[in-house]
Amino acid sequence: MDLKRSLRWRAFALAVLFGLGPAAPASPAPALHAFGQIDDRRLETLGDTSPDWLTDGRDIGSSYYSPLRAIDDHNVGQLGFAWAHALGTSRGLEASPVVVDGVMYAVGDWGRVYAVDARSGAEIWTFAPQIDGQWARYACCDVVMRGLAVWKGRVYVGATDGFLYALDAATGKEIWRADTLSAKDRAAHMPYTITGSPQIAGNVVVIGNGGADFGVRGYISAYDLGTGRQAWKFYTVPRNPALGPQLEPQLKKAIKTWDPKGSWVREGGGGTVWDGMAYDPALNLVYVGTGNASPYNIKQRSPRGGDNLYLASILAIHAESGELAWYYQEVPGECWDYDATQKFILTDLTIQGARRAVIMQASKEGFFYVLDRANGRLLAAWPFVPVNWTKGIDLRTGRPVPAKAADYTTGPKLIFPGMAGAHNWQPMSFDRKTGLVYIPAMYAPMVYIDTSGRSSAHDAGNLRRPAGLVEGTFEVVGVAPEDYDVAAMRSLYGNLPSLAQLSARAPAKPVTEGELIALDPLTGRIQWRRKGSYFWDGGVLSTAGNLVIQGDVTGRLNIYAADSGKLLRSIQTGTSIMAAPMTYKVGDTQYVAVMAGFGGGGGFSFPPDSAAYKYGNAGRILVFRLGGEVVPLPPPVELGPIPQPPALAGTTTQDIARGGILFNRYCSRCHVFGRGLLPDLRRMTPEVHEAFDDIVLRGIFAGNGMARFNDVLTAQDAKAIHAYITAQAAAAAEGQKAVTPPLHHQ
Repeated sequence: MDLKRSLRWRAFALAVLFGLGPAAPASPAPALHAFGQIDDRRLETLGDTSPDWLTDGRDIGSSYYSPLRAIDDHNVGQLGFAWAHALGTSRGLEASPVVVDGVMYAVGDWGRVYAVDARSGAEIWTFAPQIDGQWARYACCDVVMRGLAVWKGRVYVGATDGFLYALDAATGKEIWRADTLSAKDRAAHMPYTITGSPQIAGNVVVIGNGGADFGVRGYISAYDLGTGRQAWKFYTVPRNPALGPQLEPQLKKAIKTWDPKGSWVREGGGGTVWDGMAYDPALNLVYVGTGNASPYNIKQRSPRGGDNLYLASILAIHAESGELAWYYQEVPGECWDYDATQKFILTDLTIQGARRAVIMQASKEGFFYVLDRANGRLLAAWPFVPVNWTKGIDLRTGRPVPAKAADYTTGPKLIFPGMAGAHNWQPMSFDRKTGLVYIPAMYAPMVYIDTSGRSSAHDAGNLRRPAGLVEGTFEVVGVAPEDYDVAAMRSLYGNLPSLAQLSARAPAKPVTEGELIALDPLTGRIQWRRKGSYFWDGGVLSTAGNLVIQGDVTGRLNIYAADSGKLLRSIQTGTSIMAAPMTYKVGDTQYVAVMAGFGGGGGFSFPPDSAAYKYGNAGRILVFRLGGEVVPLPPPVELGPIPQPPALAGTTTQDIARGGILFNRYCSRCHVFGRGLLPDLRRMTPEVHEAFDDIVLRGIFAGNGMARFNDVLTAQDAKAIHAYITAQAAAAAEGQKAVTPPLHHQ
């Protein structure tokens, strides 16, 4: 910690101790060593008068609901800007801050943690993990983080490269660091990354990882809160049976549901736990949602079929032992990229006259689930968007009813929802007063095309894994309806049916858009709905002030009446918002806060009407209060014309054509031609053109997140990619339309 930061921290600590700065919170101000003091009793007795927001979703049930009511539907018109804290990043921001006794803890990209004064935004400390930028290559959807955990004076946070940290809540100093990857997996650069929030569960902290889209075997692991020593590890899919019998009891059952001759034995099977978790201290059960299959296509992954446990499932695991208590598989034989990793809400509901402790989830595949959280019994499954991958959920068996409309192995199919899902990681909120769940829903069908048996050189959806892993993990391409151009795709996939033909029996119009839905979890009835600005808008907060608050991609913080859905206020912030807002009090003042910045699964390209497109994407924590000011907007971005690139000697039209295929496979997932999260490579400076091979093959920009690709690209490959980019830049500089790769994997 430098001298200036140390002095700021000491000044803040003295202000809190002696009342020299912000007004003291309702509870006594903490001593210098007592920052972040959350324990079981405090969390379990969190009442309606508490000023704090103690977990990602405020409370032990992660409801994203606050009983604070100083800001309500009558005075919300007075809500204005209080303060902002610049985060020094232009990557995606997806977490909600935690506020404990006047201190705000927030996590940004890579696992960077910020501690600030919750009243003024003044910095207390910042923690930045030292990460090899190579790991950015293995992050499916940007180097985002979705939360952190504060517990007994410590902050627990994951980092992109697979390390889990325990930090001192008062200083940000590292207490311990645990490697969640095995030595073998790290040495092989297996594409595991952490993007989710750690879950405190009794005496352990539990963390999962991402990577299923690149071909890995999913697991979660638990670490002793005090020492960081691994307590247990739970694999979500079996290991290759050629390595011997399954050792864990749950996997002895699971292996019977997989074809031992399928490609999953080489590609891991998937099932990673990259987000949703929860914990019930009364039952001492930790709940995790598991991810999609790897590869997607079950005809390749497990030719003889099978449920493929425990893909796309909710698992209840004993926190002390790591043993399975129960499971519920939402999508047996998953083959549409339908994760079950969306966030959970734990609450009590009166069902058929009996009070039930339940776990609720609005799943990616379009159903809202209510389960008994003690035994996993399915109590309700309500469709909240149009679906056709199944004819419905059989409540007696808990299984989806098969639908031929979803079998893309017999030909292209328009399937509802698509790979983006009906609801993704963006948090939903449960309002105890209205009894409604507010879901940031998506209408995002896709045309699925089976690409198995085709040359991987023409597979626009293929994402190459590191050396040593086989090709063809996807063997299915998903195309959004607006990108489904039959003529353009004919050279890749042969004759295809028109969108009109595919839509003939569709359950809804083939459009991609977002919507905020207010759903009754007891009846499945949608009480109200409001169309969003984009299909990938932000998470949701609800409050006892009869408010529902959601940010959107255009940069607006939209505030609705919780009971009716009436739009009460819309505040332009100048920064695209994906994260869920939160609210807290310091002294007598209630604040609303949100982390603002676009990226992640919403795409690496900025929509033309987004704040990110107009103002850039500088990440900020934005905080509001009654009587606040107008939000200061960033200056508009002026890019100017694309410069004429230098001529590359010795390149041919064949090089350019081949470079287009390679660019599409390796580069276009992150780098887009236009305004986006990462640089438009057509705008490379002469210095970058000169260093192109060193950047792509040798990773000289790895410290900035640009990984090296010399394990999968040759010098000739790099030359071809460079030729393609240069040709596109030259065309754009001369006023011609750039030819972008035909498809992007979603």
